[in-house]
Amino acid sequence: MDKINFTPKDIVNKNFKPKMRGYDPADVDEFLDDVIKDYETYSKETQRLQMENDRLVSKVDELTKQLAVGKSGQVSHPTSNVTNMDILKRLSNLERHVFGAQLNDDADQDSRF
Repeated sequence: MDKINFTPKDIVNKNFKPKMRGYDPADVDEFLDDVIKDYETYSKETQRLQMENDRLVSKVDELTKQLAVGKSGQVSHPTSNVTNMDILKRLSNLERHVFGAQLNDDADQDSRF
């Protein structure tokens, strides 16, 4: 992963030397304000996605351990009315939740061909 070179604070505190025939400082400041807003939004979204990824990885690890324990016969299986169809429905709902509209978009594209 590439290193991020600037924080929003770095951008705010950047000073440019004035020169003759240079850019309009007001235009530059306005543009940098927009860049800072985008950068802050990007940073927050990256942090949110990292936290969600960490949570999902943890959940996968937990479920993998439960599955391994279940296969080895160390855990007694409670009586349940859950069928394979129920599990498939739950998995489908989880995939829709995790991958969102991507699955619908892919399905729409496949149906066109």
